Amino acid sequence: MSTRTSALDAVVFGVDIQSGDVRGDSPSYAVVAFDGENVDRDVVSYRKLTRLIQREEPAIVATDNTYELATDKDDLVRFLRELPSGTTLVQVTGAEEPEPLSRVARRHGVPYGKQPMKEAEAAARLAARNVGQEVSAFADRTTVKVARGRSTGGGGGWSEDRFTRRIHGSVKTKTRDVERKLDEAGLEYEQEVTEKYGGYSQALFHVEATPAELPVSRERAGDTRIEIDRERKDGIEYAPLVQRRDHVLVGIDPGTTTAVAIVGLDGEVLETLSTRTADTAAVIEWIIERGRPILVAADVEPMPETVEKIRRSFDAAGWVPETDLPVDTKQHRTREEAYDNDHERDAMAAALHAFDAHEDQFQRIARKVPAGFDRGEVTKRVVADEESVEAVIDDLTDDPGEDEEESTHEPRELTAEEKEIKRLEARVQRLEDHVEELRETVQQKDERIAEYEDELSEARREERQEARERREVARLERENDRLERELAEEREASEELADKLERLKALWRLDHSDFADVADEQSGLVPVKPVAQFTKTAIEEAQESYGLAPDDVVLLRDASGAGRTTAERLAETDPRVVLRHGNLSEQADRVLFEHDIPEGPADDVTVQEVDELAVAREREVEAVIEDWADRAEDRRRDQNAEMVDQIISEHRADRPSESD
Repeated sequence: MSTRTSALDAVVFGVDIQSGDVRGDSPSYAVVAFDGENVDRDVVSYRKLTRLIQREEPAIVATDNTYELATDKDDLVRFLRELPSGTTLVQVTGAEEPEPLSRVARRHGVPYGKQPMKEAEAAARLAARNVGQEVSAFADRTTVKVARGRSTGGGGGWSEDRFTRRIHGSVKTKTRDVERKLDEAGLEYEQEVTEKYGGYSQALFHVEATPAELPVSRERAGDTRIEIDRERKDGIEYAPLVQRRDHVLVGIDPGTTTAVAIVGLDGEVLETLSTRTADTAAVIEWIIERGRPILVAADVEPMPETVEKIRRSFDAAGWVPETDLPVDTKQHRTREEAYDNDHERDAMAAALHAFDAHEDQFQRIARKVPAGFDRGEVTKRVVADEESVEAVIDDLTDDPGEDEEESTHEPRELTAEEKEIKRLEARVQRLEDHVEELRETVQQKDERIAEYEDELSEARREERQEARERREVARLERENDRLERELAEEREASEELADKLERLKALWRLDHSDFADVADEQSGLVPVKPVAQFTKTAIEEAQESYGLAPDDVVLLRDASGAGRTTAERLAETDPRVVLRHGNLSEQADRVLFEHDIPEGPADDVTVQEVDELAVAREREVEAVIEDWADRAEDRRRDQNAEMVDQIISEHRADRPSESD
């Protein structure tokens, strides 16, 4: 199945011949451009196909038959030479003995149809999944040639000598410049120079690098030119796009530190990872390099969103425990494994418990899979796609009738007529060497057109980038305005709190001073602590704002409505006196009286308030306390009299029963 997870890093071209023959006149090609999400389709000529590849520089040009792009091996080498340095030719059906495209597509779950456009799309999607063989004819070794850019021949004499010396000197200077750039790039190379009058006629650098890795490029300017040519291999070579990767189980523990454990289908822990810096995409790439996930597991239920995202990217099955795995269970299951931290242990435990849950199923699948079939692929489709083993095997079984319809991939032996045509073409090529300047003029025009197209594309990209930047600037300006408003609000709130703090400090000094350091105009004042309402909530707010302590003078702005519980809460603070606006309820009055807490009307005291702070005159407070003491004494006397009357009444009520 696919090893890709989302949009590709670059475009993949799928190519299939639409009509005609590459050996004949005007073949046309079905071309599909695939970036992992979007698909663009077109039918183009061979010339337009090569120009399209040069302009777009796709990462891969994929086909089911490379000899649909070239007449023979020499022609295929020329095609490979003309590819951009970053573009790879891939034959998705294999190497020298390829399989039918229909079978490869079916095995990897890629849509397939017999129409050329469908085959081109299948080739693109297969290459995007790293399926196929890279076709190469060049080694990772490049020859850089620095030579004269013009002929030294002339009319003779002193002027010709100076002209020749100047050209050779320019070649030598350019050679040293190339040598310096190769050294700065740290590339290994061998150098050959041909010394001539006044300098060098040419210099060859055999560099251990591809053209894309070189710090120099082809150029022709004035007296010098630089040519770059990759060195040929002995023949056409095929190499897999990626090395074979086995199917595996993956356990993931997400969080600030993300941990991943890779477990094989035999239950063996293959590798673990823990990282605090890698994002989800980097974790997915790490997993891709180590296997093809059949199942992704977590140690908690439900599956975390990050783990679910990774599971969907691989189209794998998921596994979570019925309840979160306890620490002791995870420790026991991983007791024979090595890990660096608890995160790796949790990821490993998730993968191993998932293996335990599917072990019997894996063994049954292994017994049913015949020799020659990929057991991992069958297991993947049974577990993740919920297919039966028999259905998967039938689907992967070759279809002889269909295979016969597939085209062969060996180059066809040329007929005598075709050989004559090739001889004449070679002759034409030799004749065309005499009109090289005209051809160069045409090439320059083509290059100019290509440059204009590139400039247009670049201008469009810059315009889109500027539009994005303008939107980002507008967003940042709005964000800046919002932050400035919040800053102003915070500064205003800070100033209010600073004022409140100063008032609280003044009140604290007044509350805790022995009045020795109080100014004359403050003598005889006592701090008053207001409470908005006679409720528990208001009492708690006052307690939180400035605290209620024993011997405080408490002012109830609204004394009505309090019950016994609220009065007892106030009594717990043991105030010196309670000044009230309004009348106390009977229950509250009784509680304060029982706790011997004086209370009186606030109107009898001159209270000066500033916000939550207040002060009152000491003598007026003492007067309220004394008045309450007199009323309390009368109240106790009345209570005693009532109690005596009640006792006498009860005694009289009991006397007739005694006489009886």
